[in-house]
Amino acid sequence: MAENPTDIAPVGPRLTPDENEFPFGYPTSICQRTPEPKYLCCGCHNVLKKAQQTLCGHRYCAACLSWIVRISKNPICSRCKEENPRSVEDESFLSEEKAFVDAAINKEISELSVHCVISGCGWTGLMKNFETHVCGGISLKDHSQTVTKIGTEEKDSLVPAEVQGRCSFADIGCSFKQGSQEMVKEHEASSLREHLRLLLQLVNQVKAQSDPNRGKRKSGLSHTKPNVNPLEGNLSDLQLQGAVEVNGDLEADYFHATSSDSEEELALQRFMKEKLLAELEEKLHVFENIVTVLNKEVEASHLAIAASVHQSGLTQDLILSLEQRVMDLQQTLAQKDLALTKLEQSLHLLEEASYDGVYLWKITNFTRRCHESACGRMVSLFSPAFYTARYGYKLCLRIYLNGDGTGKGTHLSLFIVIMKGEYDALLDWPFRNKVTFMLLDQNNREHITDSFHPDPTSGSFQRPQGESNVASGRPMFFPLNKLQSPKHAYVKDDTVFLKCIIETNLLS
Repeated sequence: MAENPTDIAPVGPRLTPDENEFPFGYPTSICQRTPEPKYLCCGCHNVLKKAQQTLCGHRYCAACLSWIVRISKNPICSRCKEENPRSVEDESFLSEEKAFVDAAINKEISELSVHCVISGCGWTGLMKNFETHVCGGISLKDHSQTVTKIGTEEKDSLVPAEVQGRCSFADIGCSFKQGSQEMVKEHEASSLREHLRLLLQLVNQVKAQSDPNRGKRKSGLSHTKPNVNPLEGNLSDLQLQGAVEVNGDLEADYFHATSSDSEEELALQRFMKEKLLAELEEKLHVFENIVTVLNKEVEASHLAIAASVHQSGLTQDLILSLEQRVMDLQQTLAQKDLALTKLEQSLHLLEEASYDGVYLWKITNFTRRCHESACGRMVSLFSPAFYTARYGYKLCLRIYLNGDGTGKGTHLSLFIVIMKGEYDALLDWPFRNKVTFMLLDQNNREHITDSFHPDPTSGSFQRPQGESNVASGRPMFFPLNKLQSPKHAYVKDDTVFLKCIIETNLLS
């Protein structure tokens, strides 16, 4: 989570003094009246200095926003966290690039009535003149340190001391001095290379201090060992050279003592070596502790990564399972939609079907359908099915609005189609019932009638083997040029009515 300036203590200088005298806003104590909340920074809670508005609509001092973004990995608006601590919107993440100068609020703040808080200075005026005012012949710059100290004391009083921490490597030269515990952890995790470099540098210094003649010996031996591996040389330098115990006496060849050395020199050398050994043991103990801490951090990181990978695998499996379930549900839904469509069609056909051998067919949009038929876009139309009886023959009508066969282009062609029914096995075949076609005059003056008896040798009237037989009927049922008769209303309101009558009482 992101910190704000009141959550942690600053690390290093906040801003250079010559950049502005109140980097984190003006102290509220300089205002003649208590400033409204909209004039206060969400970070330092002082009066806004160079106010900037973020995407979430809250305001920060320019320096506060820069400071929060600089010290935090994922800075989040503190006001947003207070208003809705359980969820964070994308707009709540702070960024200098996405913030903009709030000119309106800066103008209002510049008109606030303020006074100087320096003892002995009675200046009062507007905020826009505060930093340039002169009191007692001395400009604000000459005593700005006092004013700044007041603002700093107000701000520092909000910073809890218990969150302070320091880098474990600060004593050996790490530039990171202090900060929050979370910042120290992030710093130590991201600065392993730098810390190891400092350790190596310290070891080299210790070696140089412990053996002043090491450089001379190396130069004197360089001609005898030109191919020595530098890494092996560094490792050998870390060992305690010549520290061995012979017959209970500590014999030191580290200083290459000779038989001619005096007892005083040997005692001094022995003392210095013991001191050096103690220092090295102390340093080694410190380094061992540091390595232990680093090992624990690495192990914790490995465990966290392994847990994250495991959780990611579980999440991926769950996602795949849910996706498969969604696909199954979509397939089931599609099947149900198809079944529902078929049921609706069946219901529609049942509603329009007749079971007495008489069927009245209403054809709407007749003009458009005739045009489509003449253009070849629609060759013919089929009527819904009808029956000669409840368990009788299943039939339908087929009409060519622009004619078919001998009547193509000149006549309406009307045919009867024998369809495959559920009770065909119980019926007599071939179909022998008389068929009558009628074109109804909607003025009820003169209907057009045409009847015929089926040809028992024609395949059109045999028991259907497929869904339906070939249509049979009258290719020259009615001339097209007589449809628009002034005496008869065969076409009225762009609608035509056709009637088919199947004789159901056959003579034996």
